[in-house]
Amino acid sequence: MYKVPVTLMRGGTSKGVFILKDHMPADREEWEPFLLDIMGSPDPNQIDGLGGANSLTSKVAIISKSTHPFHHVDYTFAQVSLDKQVVDFNGNCGNISSAVGPYAISKGMVDLLEPVTTVQIWNTNTKKLISAEVEVEGGKVKTEGSYEIPGVPGSGSPIFLSFEKPEGAVTGRIFPSGKPKEYVACSYGTIPISIVDVANPLVMVNAAHVGLAGDELPDDFSSETLKRLEEVRSIAAELCGFSAKEDASDQSPAVPKLTIVAETSKHTDIQGITHEKEDVDVLVRMMSMQKPHKALAITGAVCLSVASRLTGTVLSDLAIRSQDSLRIGHPGGVLEAYITEDPDVRVKIGRTARLLMEGIVYTKKDYEIKAKADSRLLSTFLHESI
Repeated sequence: MYKVPVTLMRGGTSKGVFILKDHMPADREEWEPFLLDIMGSPDPNQIDGLGGANSLTSKVAIISKSTHPFHHVDYTFAQVSLDKQVVDFNGNCGNISSAVGPYAISKGMVDLLEPVTTVQIWNTNTKKLISAEVEVEGGKVKTEGSYEIPGVPGSGSPIFLSFEKPEGAVTGRIFPSGKPKEYVACSYGTIPISIVDVANPLVMVNAAHVGLAGDELPDDFSSETLKRLEEVRSIAAELCGFSAKEDASDQSPAVPKLTIVAETSKHTDIQGITHEKEDVDVLVRMMSMQKPHKALAITGAVCLSVASRLTGTVLSDLAIRSQDSLRIGHPGGVLEAYITEDPDVRVKIGRTARLLMEGIVYTKKDYEIKAKADSRLLSTFLHESI
């Protein structure tokens, strides 16, 4: 058994364990069992670990100071399965990415610049750069503010994420299958899908082609519907080259993300708020680890924003196009992704983040950890507010 310092943070609409790379097992092959150990998986309740029994709270960010002269930190994202002995390192999580900047600043990895410090984050999963603009006040990260995001109660200080050159993040191609639209045979018949890889690979399907309206809330999805949607996602995983479709649920459960899109309409979100048709450009329902996402993955919003402007995709056939943004209606509300004119920065999105807990996790078994925990290794977060 080892004691390992960890930090629990909310980033956007997700929550995850943040851990320094030096506190991970020295043997990379032990990363998966180590993360399953500390998160309490496999177990749908994650009762014996730090996981929150939800795919949105079963996430890990592994951070180290970058050796690259133009990057501040290297960040590896891990999606820990609830009910399988699987940790998926294939893609990134944009919501968790929003907490990386505050974490890095408070760990002393970045020189402070008030009122806004820009943190250059290298995501090792996608080999892409993310810039995080973080408000700083009085020598530390500012958390209080009036910025609100759907799916998170209250308000906070805004963190703006810019995703630089996000195309081909995982597969190296915008269209992993080689085409903006594919026709695939599945339980729904032969239907059109679009697989687009920008920030993260998504497989998009029109709600009408899978027997849905597009305004469903998470509890409206039956187990049979989820099973059939996973069939579509598994076909797309094979087209991406991630695994055979028969093995996709085990070998590539996190990507591509199954994304249901529909024409905008008057609808009610999970909080009971009604949104008028003219206030939304497209309706989206996304799956996360084979379960309905209660909000929207930020990397998904980036991908959707770009895909809405690519000719011939399932999304571009129905989304309303505006000049500088895409307003995406999701179960938690409406997210607006801003399209920039900078050719290197395609999309910019605002989030909030907050430190929740700092402490030590006890592992169930022994691992060879690079840096053993002692009081000097505990975060400078202690007794401070970010």
